[in-house]
Amino acid sequence: MSIDATYERWLERAHESLQPELRAMDAAQIEDAFYRDLAFGTGGLRGVIGAGTNRMNINTVSKASQGLADYVIAHFPPEKRRIAVSYDSRILSDVFAHVAAGVFAANGIRALVYPRLMPTPCLSFAVRALDCAAGIMVTASHNPAKYNGYKVYGPDGCQITTEAAEAILAAIDRLDVFDDPKWMDFQTGLEAGLIEWIGEDVYTDFTEAVKRQSLLGGEAVDKSAAIVYSPLNGTGLRPVLRALTESGYTNVTVVKEQEQPDGHFPTCPYPNPEIEEAMRLGLEYARRLNADLLLATDPDCDRCGIAVRDGNDYRLLSGNETGMLLLDYVCQRRVALGRMPDQPVLVKTIVTTDMAQRIAEKYGVETVNVLTGFKYIGETIAKLEAQGRADRYIFGFEESYGYLSGTYVRDKDAVDAAFLICEMFAWYRTRGVGLMERLNQLYAEFGYCLNTLHSYEFEGSAGFERMQAIMAAFRGGVDALGGRKVTKLLDYAPGLDGLPKSDVLKFLLDGASVVVRPSGTEPKLKVYASIVAPDCEAAMAQEAALRADVEKVIKG
Repeated sequence: MSIDATYERWLERAHESLQPELRAMDAAQIEDAFYRDLAFGTGGLRGVIGAGTNRMNINTVSKASQGLADYVIAHFPPEKRRIAVSYDSRILSDVFAHVAAGVFAANGIRALVYPRLMPTPCLSFAVRALDCAAGIMVTASHNPAKYNGYKVYGPDGCQITTEAAEAILAAIDRLDVFDDPKWMDFQTGLEAGLIEWIGEDVYTDFTEAVKRQSLLGGEAVDKSAAIVYSPLNGTGLRPVLRALTESGYTNVTVVKEQEQPDGHFPTCPYPNPEIEEAMRLGLEYARRLNADLLLATDPDCDRCGIAVRDGNDYRLLSGNETGMLLLDYVCQRRVALGRMPDQPVLVKTIVTTDMAQRIAEKYGVETVNVLTGFKYIGETIAKLEAQGRADRYIFGFEESYGYLSGTYVRDKDAVDAAFLICEMFAWYRTRGVGLMERLNQLYAEFGYCLNTLHSYEFEGSAGFERMQAIMAAFRGGVDALGGRKVTKLLDYAPGLDGLPKSDVLKFLLDGASVVVRPSGTEPKLKVYASIVAPDCEAAMAQEAALRADVEKVIKG
């Protein structure tokens, strides 16, 4: 069906809430909204909120939910047909969650819904705790306010596998967006017992699981440090403060302007703790209050960023730096407490700093590298669990501010990260050591390693085609980058080292590496550089040269 014919059909059939936007569209807007269906993959759905097949709206959410319902009915016995549902603070997140729950209920599947917005890790926890066939989290994670999304989880509490995503996509593709989804009013579903609220006990059990990640072993530490925390107008406020307060961290100040849930994110248009702008208000609070530590979590509270004292001011740590500090803390404390398992395992993504592997080796910990995306870390935990050795997993992290120190969930958990960062900070503080001091000690021991990420936006249908052309250009033969010869090109498209097929390229250079990949959730091309050098200044110069050559290929 042509774009124009599809548009006309939406004018006739789409949900009434979408009609004003549809009628106001010009030709360019129609093309962008209808040139494709919103992509469904291992990350579920993610897109701009609005009318059209390439948008997040009630109709596309109901179609995806019907496809998931068909998949659950085909693959799970009646007694297992339960789907956990959670949502964050984004625009229409609660509406989309209730629409999805109504579709599940109309298909005879019990929808177990959190009664208030909750973080992504709480959804992962609920799937396992309530023995569900699947789970959905309505969120667009750290994207700007115009986005929303729909993550899908399997019965292991991990984001769905490639095989499951393909099966669900096939089920979705068989559906007509208007004729096929079954509908049930949310309140009707509650009254019929097909929709149920998730009890407070599940949330409490999650909190207790986080607190059990403590590695203090009964040692007394100074927990009086002044901590500034920002949930960036997302879901982290209650769970993060609860975990910290119940563990004795009472000197916590919340950034008032970013305290309450607000999907418009008025003070942080890009609510991502990786971005300095999102941390600006928190840094102002830290300076004004002379705080010791700044924490921030993204809207669905699965990413955590921090700033620590550095001389007379504060320094924002990268995801790699925080991950290295946490890994070292977890290892040394497990050794000290006699809690290091046989054949311990660190799991990290291929774009995460190689320095982590050197730290792990010091403690006799095996490093498992997986594709970009925390779901691959979750899948590795599941494989260990199937072998009866989930205890081998001691830590997992990715450079994009995702961390997990336990196996109680199968996705990154910023509640756990915030809790463990505060504990690590308190443990070192009691011994007169700051986190910057400890980080510099690690660099002195293992060598300086610079890791950077640059993102290039390509919006709309033209942007999508441009990204495909750029990836083809990189595959076509790049012999050198930044004056360094390419010693090996790893192309993960056909599958490599036992990993699933993925549109990722990794260039190995002498003393450096560069990874290029299209984002799976945003219209962006991402470029990661990892450089080993004698010091920061030399590493920065080498990174600049690498980036210049990469951008020559991107710009064609």
